[in-house]
Amino acid sequence: MSSAYQPAYTTYQPQHQSRRRYYASRVKESLTSRFAKCLCSFLLTLLLIVGVIIFVLWLSLRPHRPHFHLSSFSAPGLAQSTGPVNSALSFNITDRNSNGKIGIYYDSIYASVFYNDKEMGSGPVLFPFYQPPKNTTVILGTLTATGPTTTDSAWDQFSADVAAGQLKLNLKLTSVIRFKVKLWDTHQHRMHVECDFTVGKDGNILSQYADERCTLYF
Repeated sequence: MSSAYQPAYTTYQPQHQSRRRYYASRVKESLTSRFAKCLCSFLLTLLLIVGVIIFVLWLSLRPHRPHFHLSSFSAPGLAQSTGPVNSALSFNITDRNSNGKIGIYYDSIYASVFYNDKEMGSGPVLFPFYQPPKNTTVILGTLTATGPTTTDSAWDQFSADVAAGQLKLNLKLTSVIRFKVKLWDTHQHRMHVECDFTVGKDGNILSQYADERCTLYF
């Protein structure tokens, strides 16, 4: 009788052990899965918090471009019969840094005056300087006119525009700037400023063009 029950006993033991291993494996997989989900949730939350902090800092510290306005321009030698050569081209430009916490480093500023895309005079007008936040810097420039002369092809049109009191000129400023944000500086930007205006017979800027904002691009 005892030998008849032996096979049933031997088959029951492996099935029981296999079931235990199966449940143990499922529990292990469940714990691993929960840990992975918790880790992913933590990392995603951390990335979200860091992203929000960076965005807020960017909004509060992002540099705004300076604003340039041409306040005055004078070229009293325009009406000379020999042309404006060697006469003074004087101007006044305000440079406003509206940033609350960001300063600006400027390399030397160079200026050029053009009539119909032909240069009338150029040269440096300001040495390197640092502009603190919420500051307005006045750029006083004086250049020496190099043209046009009475032998230039543009002389007839130039003389006619001066006589009409409607001489359209273009003033350009160039420099290299860096923004100072807290303890670090941004990379360099090649700055270009352009002011389009008209002067009258006396060589002074017409009132409707005074204090107009100039175009700035990098």
